[in-house]
Amino acid sequence: MSSLAYAALWLFVFSVPWESLIRINSVNVMSKATGAIALGLAAIAFVMSGRIRRWHVLHLAAFLFLIWAAVTLSVMHSGDRLPYKYWTFVQLFLVLWIVWEVAVSGRRQIGLLTAYTLGAYVTAFGTIMVFRRSASDATRFAAGGADPNDLAMILALGLPMAWYLGMTYRRPLLRWVCRAYLPIALLAIALTGSRGGMLAGLTALLIVPLSMTLSPGRLATAIAMLVVSGALAMVYVPEKIVQRLATTGVEVEDLSLGGRVKLWKAGIRAFGQHPVTGVGTSGFKTAVDPLLGTTTQVAHNSFVSVLVEEGVVGFVLYMTMFVAVFLAILDLPRVERRFALVLLATLLVTMMPLTWEDRKPVWIVLALLLGFAQAYVAESATGKWGAPARRAAPAMPPRRVPRPREPLSAPSRAADRESPA
Repeated sequence: MSSLAYAALWLFVFSVPWESLIRINSVNVMSKATGAIALGLAAIAFVMSGRIRRWHVLHLAAFLFLIWAAVTLSVMHSGDRLPYKYWTFVQLFLVLWIVWEVAVSGRRQIGLLTAYTLGAYVTAFGTIMVFRRSASDATRFAAGGADPNDLAMILALGLPMAWYLGMTYRRPLLRWVCRAYLPIALLAIALTGSRGGMLAGLTALLIVPLSMTLSPGRLATAIAMLVVSGALAMVYVPEKIVQRLATTGVEVEDLSLGGRVKLWKAGIRAFGQHPVTGVGTSGFKTAVDPLLGTTTQVAHNSFVSVLVEEGVVGFVLYMTMFVAVFLAILDLPRVERRFALVLLATLLVTMMPLTWEDRKPVWIVLALLLGFAQAYVAESATGKWGAPARRAAPAMPPRRVPRPREPLSAPSRAADRESPA
């Protein structure tokens, strides 16, 4: 049953990067279906085994965050129905639990990293196909009608995963499939025209120099991937997108960031009115409406959004999740630690310009980083870590020592007797 639950979880993680491609009535059908199946099978496996893994600090902080969010809603909006965003938090907590219970081994953790990378491939190819069909009609491109900024961040998160898997997989085909993700994803990120996605991609690419060794083969591979990425961008990215990306420095210098700084300032002012309890989940727009009027939007910053909606208590609990993962990463050896830190840094960068505190990629990456660290520490000492190992050669049977041969004929007893005098 655990294997079936893991298979459903693998499909769920695989579907998350491209969930916007299949929608019915604004519902992401694939991720919803696979997530529900994974939850049901994980619950059955739990009942059959009768055992549950001891929670990590991450799970305790996430659970307390849910409790606090419910308390603030009951105080600030007594009698109202719980907003959809709160139930999303509940579902994401269940994702944390499923990954923790089902993907216990290092082999399964590597499999989930691979699932996300392959799913991001689907989104990247879909974006490139949209560009080929409507290059002259649109200024920014994204598969499945997704938000270009969201899509760029999803692709950026796959860059450290793909590079690490390309370094560690033993099979050449899998290594090159993972390595080829870099130029394809970077081209797709550029086609989205997302300035935040470009910064997240640059952060993710830190994995390349930080994980390099003196191996000539790996050095040549890294240089080749970067050259191919640059060549694809020069050939295919339209000039209008290049001009948009070139304004990133101006936006930073002017402290505008596409109007986001104004939203953040309004959010901080709204936080001052309810610093402890916050305004309640999904209450950011209502809180800043008197300050911004008709220009009211979401926070466009995950941490400002949590601070305003959940107050300082909820913000501390939410950030405790990230601190818990960071501390777990520190127990890894050098290469794995640098990979995990780059992925965590990329996640933080993706959350800065977007309201992503209730998005699946955030909680999945946190779950995978924690499971990755815990599994590595538990298995590295026994040599069981990572991708499927090569089958060990059968032990040679002990060498038989030949016995000394007996003489063909034994002397007769009569010959041993003394002759009579």
